[in-house]
Amino acid sequence: MTLLQAKDITVRTGAERLLDPVSLTLPAGRAVTVLGESGSGKSLLAQAILGTLPRGLVADGELRVGETKLDPARPQGSRALWGRQIAVLPQEPWLALDPLMTGHYQLAEVFDLVAADPRPGRRAKADLAELGLEGAGGKYPWQLSGGMAQRLAFAAARAGGARITVADEPTKGLDSDRRDDVLALLRRGLEGGGLLTITHDLTLAAGLGGEILVMQGGTVVERGPAERVLTAPEHPYTRALIAADPAHWPRPDPMPETAPLLRAEGFTVARDGRSLFAPLDFTLSPGQILAVAGPSGCGKSSLGNALLGLLPHQGRLWRDPALPKLAFQKLWQDPPAAFPARITLAEGLDDLLARHRIDRGRVAPLLDRLKLSPDLLARRPGAVSGGELQRIALLRALLLDPAVLFADEPTSRLDPVTQALTIRLMVEIGRESGMAMVIVSHDHALLEAISDRVIRLTPI
Repeated sequence: MTLLQAKDITVRTGAERLLDPVSLTLPAGRAVTVLGESGSGKSLLAQAILGTLPRGLVADGELRVGETKLDPARPQGSRALWGRQIAVLPQEPWLALDPLMTGHYQLAEVFDLVAADPRPGRRAKADLAELGLEGAGGKYPWQLSGGMAQRLAFAAARAGGARITVADEPTKGLDSDRRDDVLALLRRGLEGGGLLTITHDLTLAAGLGGEILVMQGGTVVERGPAERVLTAPEHPYTRALIAADPAHWPRPDPMPETAPLLRAEGFTVARDGRSLFAPLDFTLSPGQILAVAGPSGCGKSSLGNALLGLLPHQGRLWRDPALPKLAFQKLWQDPPAAFPARITLAEGLDDLLARHRIDRGRVAPLLDRLKLSPDLLARRPGAVSGGELQRIALLRALLLDPAVLFADEPTSRLDPVTQALTIRLMVEIGRESGMAMVIVSHDHALLEAISDRVIRLTPI
């Protein structure tokens, strides 16, 4: 049985075509996975199918969900199917969850209003426990880690009983154990259902099987069975995508210990009167990279925020008093939450340049080094891909010449090729300028490949 059929789906803005014709068929019990670089059109394809394209973008082609024929150019026709026949697991969970509702309440609401379950509260409690979120039911989304918010969004997406799930980066920001849990849940959902996944995660793509589409520049450059595409790729870009795994990166020479920028002794962060992790001792010198690893919710982001002075801490923390506050910068885990949604990226960048008297001539070289088109700045944050927005966030931070940059999951939205380019650029700039970095990631291979020291946090 065919659950979803898309034929010659395109997306354009004005006269410019952003997505060349793409066709796919999703049978029951089958997975279709779309791989590709940031800005390749993966999310545009998913949004065209869902009817959720940003304003100013127009889709065309033929679309059928079950027995219902839809017109991609008139997305309002898709809304009656949302939650009941087709559901989405979004890339930005914090933006998809209601900030004024606790996790248990908003999950129970889906079971009640969409699935008409007679015991919505009990179902919500069981689903939270299944995803390791027993303690998150009484918390608001903004009180959750990125990984916990992602799992809550997953539970809400599947609660309405839809047979088709469109998963946009479902394992982004999750540690390996939780990624395996989500993979198991997605595969379980294939029993009678279908799954369209947008991802940079090659391990996830291999685990889901089915068909893989590889996209570059708005065009499908390769497609075929997952095992064949991942083990014997034919297109040069697909081969580059697979070869960009951090496990294959050469390790840079360690940076020497010099006069520290900050020093921590017996350092920890507490929440509700309880320490999140055991006390730590470390120093950070110019150009060094301190990596922070650990399971979701163990306090990785809290550690970095406390180092910047954004959260209170316990123990001793010394920061070089000669450095101004702006010398300590953060690259946020979810950049859409850090950009004004209603102004263009260029307008926001103009404000930054004017406020801090930054030479405008520095922007173009950084755009080029980050492989970003200047045309992207004319768009609003919601009209660029997650990976492009993450690199624009990095550009914004670098313009302030930070001495210490806290990068919270800086590559979670990047495909492997762009991830390799971006991380190598960050390391290169750090060594050129003396910028030290504290990097949080669930990718252990990446952290081992670039850092001078890895701290592994264990909840206590």
